[in-house]
Order: sequence, then C-alpha cells, then structure tokens
Amino acid sequence: MDDTEQQGRQFEQHRPHLRAVAYRMLGSLSEAEDAVQESWLRLHRSETSEVENMRGWLTTVVARVCLDILRTRRARREDYFEGELPEPIVTLAEENGPEDEALLADSVGLALLVVLETLTPGERLAFVLHDMFGMPFDEIAPIVERTPAATRQLASRARNRVRGATPVVEPDVRRQRQVVDAFIAAARNGDFEGLVAVLDPEVVFRADRGRITAAGAAPVVTGAAAVADQILARAPRFARFARPATVNGAAGLIVVPRDRPIAVLGFTISHDRIVELDLIADPDKLRALERR
Repeated sequence: MDDTEQQGRQFEQHRPHLRAVAYRMLGSLSEAEDAVQESWLRLHRSETSEVENMRGWLTTVVARVCLDILRTRRARREDYFEGELPEPIVTLAEENGPEDEALLADSVGLALLVVLETLTPGERLAFVLHDMFGMPFDEIAPIVERTPAATRQLASRARNRVRGATPVVEPDVRRQRQVVDAFIAAARNGDFEGLVAVLDPEVVFRADRGRITAAGAAPVVTGAAAVADQILARAPRFARFARPATVNGAAGLIVVPRDRPIAVLGFTISHDRIVELDLIADPDKLRALERR
C-alpha cells in the first residue's frame, strides 16, 4: 500500500467524525462536506509520516477550515437575513438506510444550532471542540490564536450563552411524536384551541423562507395565540401533505405535495409542549435535501 492509499484509508476512517465537527461548527451539511473535502486536500498535500494522532491532526485541520468560513461569513453578514435557520438533517423513519443512520449520528438539535449562530467564531470553535468533542484547551488554543486560559474563557462564555438560551428538551422521541401528531391534527382541522393546547405560552416560531421570499414576512413570531394564528393562516392548504420525519434527531415533519419537499418543520418540545417551532422553506436548503 502506497502513502496516498494509506492516507485515503485513514481519512475515510475519520470522515464521520470530521463531518460531525464541521456540521456543528457551520450548521450546514453542504458547507460541512466542503470543509471535510478541503481537509482531505490539505492532508494529501502534507507530509504526515510523523503524525501519531491522525484523528487529532485532521480535527485541527477541519476546525481551521471551519473557522475561516465562519470569519468570512461574519465579515459578510449583510448577505444573511433575519430568521435564517441552519440547514436541517432530515430522514423519513420508514426509509432509514445506512446513509440516513450516519446523518442522524451527525445531527444536533436545531435549537442548539440557532444559539450557536449567535456566538463569535472563536467562541463557537472552543465550545464545539471542547464541550462536544472533549478536545483539550491547549490543543484548541493554537487554532484560535489564544492562550489556553483565554480559550477556556471563550468556551465559558459560549457555555453560559447556550445554557441561558437552550430549553430542556424532552428526550423521548416517542413522546415528542405524540405532541407533533397532536399539532398536525389540530392544524389539519383548523383547530385554534387544539393548537394553543400543544404550544408553550412563550413558544417561538421561526420561519426561514429564503432571501427572495423573506421580504415582508415576519421571520420570528412569539406567543401561543400569535403562533397558532400564523400556522392556521397557511396550514389548511398544506397540512395534508405533511409526513412524519426525524429532523435533527427529533420528531418533525416534512411537507411534500408532489415529488419535492416544500417545507421542513423542526420542533423543540419540553414538558409535552412545543417551545420552539422552526419552519425551513428556503429553496436552496430544500434542494440540498433532494440531493441526499
């Protein structure tokens, strides 16, 4: 086996881990795949015969790539619009195959990804690598060009933000599904009171319809009555096309009127109530679903 073939085998062994790191860093599977591919190109161009911990080396490389993407994204923030949501990981339970199971392993809740979007690039990297993947601060510090102590502070600030903004989620997906089923039944029947009953009084509804269709539409609605009104304004036309799906590891819905999805709904459920509802109808993100 030559060096290139050996590198390739090692890389494929660590690809799922690298993709999981990149998705948590970027909130986009397509960008995560690009970052992983860039890490392969850098590996291919590098002399790694002396590398003892290939997983750690590759994690550092993909983290640097993601940090560059985040910094570029932040510098061009005008390209983003209020209400933009992460690209979801969606699978239909009855169609789960090996690739779908791999995607589910990569998934992390939409509610957490939304909070991660509010962090600085350095905070996000330190939190993801340390709190999610157990990487020591002395290994993270060179990536963000800080001392280990300063890197620890980055992660601490991120952790406090996450704790303060992320709800306690119902861990049982079957109980989540019961709540989602009650939601869609009420939506199909135009049942305002039924919808309010499954919504938390302080529920947050976010809608990402993409750059073109975002104009004039409220990206964020709060409160059970206001959210129920928003849902019933559109649901009777589309609710019958909703199919159960797993969205970022939680019970969700995908709306497929014909052969293409037009929306994905992700739910964050706590104490048998919907506390966050995320509607993703951005055509670009839905096209990404079709490619998987």
